[in-house]
Amino acid sequence: MSAFRVVFITVPHDKATGLAEEIIENRLGACVNIIDKVHSIYRWKGKITKDEESLLVIKTATKKVENLIKFVKESHSYEVPEVISLNIAEGNPDYLDWLDEETK
Repeated sequence: MSAFRVVFITVPHDKATGLAEEIIENRLGACVNIIDKVHSIYRWKGKITKDEESLLVIKTATKKVENLIKFVKESHSYEVPEVISLNIAEGNPDYLDWLDEETK
């Protein structure tokens, strides 16, 4: 298993900055990128739904993912928030060292 992850979370546009700042303040991630105007189409409770959301892209340590998921579930306005974690297989060693330091 990789020591580092990229985590994707979709949020309502007006909640993106606040949630990103809390993630950083709580050292659940080293960096959060906010991508605005993500057009999401999905099935929810039997109906096709369309939303404009923001996408948070979090770089973090694998050891932080469980707490990040818990934090998002407690803080997010959605009944079932998206939290998807992908392994980082390779990267700039200097960046990964920084990521490790910022998530201690």
